[in-house]
Amino acid sequence: MTMNYFNPVTTQTWANGRHEVRCVKIIQETPDVRTFCFMAEQPVLFFFKPGQFVTLELDIDGEQVMRSYTISSSPSIPYSFSITVKQVPGGKVSNWLHANMSVGDKIAVHGPVGNFNSIDFPADKVLLLSGGVGVTPLMSMTRWFFDTNANVDVEFIHSARAPRDVIYHRELVHMFSRIPEFKLHIVCEKKEDIGEAWAGYRGFLTQPMLELMAPDFLEREIFCCGPVPYMNAIKNILRANNFDMDHYHEELFGATPADVKEEALEMAEMAEEAAENIVEADLVTVEFASSGKSVQVQVGETVHSAAAQLGLHIPKACGMGICGTCRVELKSGEVDMDHNGGITDEDVEEGYILSCCSRVKGDLVVDF
Repeated sequence: MTMNYFNPVTTQTWANGRHEVRCVKIIQETPDVRTFCFMAEQPVLFFFKPGQFVTLELDIDGEQVMRSYTISSSPSIPYSFSITVKQVPGGKVSNWLHANMSVGDKIAVHGPVGNFNSIDFPADKVLLLSGGVGVTPLMSMTRWFFDTNANVDVEFIHSARAPRDVIYHRELVHMFSRIPEFKLHIVCEKKEDIGEAWAGYRGFLTQPMLELMAPDFLEREIFCCGPVPYMNAIKNILRANNFDMDHYHEELFGATPADVKEEALEMAEMAEEAAENIVEADLVTVEFASSGKSVQVQVGETVHSAAAQLGLHIPKACGMGICGTCRVELKSGEVDMDHNGGITDEDVEEGYILSCCSRVKGDLVVDF
């Protein structure tokens, strides 16, 4: 490979959209966690905000499957990016990646997107809280702080099952040994079954533990990622201490929240009742220009649902306006879009919408 390969004149910059990348390295982090490193065939500068994620487009047994993963690498190493995946029992995508992804394989990715990042919420003092594989976005942030010599006071508290399950352990110890303002704390949750020597914190993270590790936690910008029960426990501690939750940020992508599921069920029941009383004059037309198809739907129907009625499959992963996978261009008409960070202001200005969370207001034309 010559240096001309990285000629800045010919090197492209990553932008939200679909890109083909090649797996160039696989790292076994722990017994059930691997990091997959990717590069583009032609040089691309993978600029993103530490904490953001991408959505993988995979073909598993002849079925197109979309799944979102946080970028665990830092944009300070811009010619590649990495995701770190835990093999979950019964997990369709995680098991497929561990069993089938090899160096040299090519896949398509969408992104980067996400409001959970350290760039949009700058602070002199931060507290990073992670549980299990939730460490990945916080590792991206930490690597960014370290590589850029950022003048940031960092307290990093990570909870794992046992010492053998601490992802990036040696790298974290290395980084935090070189910068006095960086402090690392590891909590091993399995008190009775650690299985190896461990002199650190044991059990689940509690307020007394938090006060010992970061006495000034109420004064810090907090970034949290982990299992839902873990994040709920953290929020309970903060609220009990009257913490200003405007300075608390968590990675939302994961299982559909219970309140969203309940809302979906309620809407389904309402739709069934309303279906009996539909008047044709109340319907509006949604046209899909590239497909040459159109359908009449009620005001308030999502663009994604309208497409599905025509047998058109707009790719999506989260269904909540988080991942950005279902982005399409709105050629004409208006929608109400209630997203969760899966699209940028620049995309909206250019006419793009997220079909999963964009509700029809009138006749419209979509480029799909």
